[in-house]
Amino acid sequence: MAGLLLAALGCLATAGCATPSDAPARTPVAGSGGHSAPPRARGFTLVASGDVLPHTSIIERARADAGGTGHDFRPMLAGARSVVAPADLAICHMETVYGEPGHYSGYPAFKSPPQVAAGLRATGYDSCSTASNHTLDDGADGIARTLGALDRAGIAHAGSGRTAAEGRGPAWLRAGDAKVAQLAYTYDTNGYPLPQGRPWAVNLMERQRVVADARAARKAGADVVVVSLHWGTEWQDAPDDRQLSLGKELTASRTRGRPDIDLILGTHAHIPQAYEKVNGTWIIYGMGDQVAGEMFNYDGARDARGNMGTLGRFTFAPPTRPGARWQVTKAEYVPAWFDVRAGRVVNLNRAIDRGAALSAVRDRIRRAVLSRGAAQDGLLMGD
Repeated sequence: MAGLLLAALGCLATAGCATPSDAPARTPVAGSGGHSAPPRARGFTLVASGDVLPHTSIIERARADAGGTGHDFRPMLAGARSVVAPADLAICHMETVYGEPGHYSGYPAFKSPPQVAAGLRATGYDSCSTASNHTLDDGADGIARTLGALDRAGIAHAGSGRTAAEGRGPAWLRAGDAKVAQLAYTYDTNGYPLPQGRPWAVNLMERQRVVADARAARKAGADVVVVSLHWGTEWQDAPDDRQLSLGKELTASRTRGRPDIDLILGTHAHIPQAYEKVNGTWIIYGMGDQVAGEMFNYDGARDARGNMGTLGRFTFAPPTRPGARWQVTKAEYVPAWFDVRAGRVVNLNRAIDRGAALSAVRDRIRRAVLSRGAAQDGLLMGD
């Protein structure tokens, strides 16, 4: 997996700080006429997945998987490992905050066991977005516990902060020969006010702010800027007007002809939504839930779509000329499903190949993902 936490602009000193301008050593290669030239930069693969949302039933399952002492989320997430672990960079969405020892809860105010972080790391995740409508479910203390647990697990994070520098800065990541900056924002915090004197505790989604932060990250040395957005309308298959308009505006933003943002990863809707290439940049409007208990929609009915999700996988190639962007040369989605009864993430393609009767679930996901013409832009279903 990619090396983590290239510290800059507010990363933690304990991460082993290096500035974004630090570059890996290059070994000269002999060329014609005795001249040496640097080798071509290495590309990378990036995998991203949807909401990790531990309801009470999920917390109880993790306790059972730990033998009744503590909580173990590794078995629950193991089904995603075949996609996540081989990637050069893997990004999750940690929707909830972590509670005090023994004081855990599900909906409506989530407080998850901190062992979730260790489970994510064991699955192969390098970084998580932490900006969501549940980020303030336990105030500033919940944010501090969550980010502390992610730090101890070796997982970078973006979207919330214990300090102004941490809250406003990106997660700095290394993938192949690229310096990657991850930014994260949420549409709301369920009415919870920002902690007094801490306006930077969680990043709220505003176009000007996102663009300014992306440009600052680029100026600080980011080769690739990834933006995680907690947005959209829950239980709505199609992206809403705000997603469409903001996605168009963000992907159109350029500096000296180069896009300011290279990839947008959406969460929150609880169900898979479309992938779309807009202004030459891929947007996932909604990846769906990766981990969640039984889900009930606004009608109060059990909605199995809440246990459907996707993992996006993007292959980035280095620029072909100075000043150009890193290009996505291959875009894929992997359909996934959370088996509530077993308490396990399921890679649908692999399960169906083994004889599981889940083709209808996979077809439902495919229709949503391809609903805005992504197949014509080259999106493939991966394994």
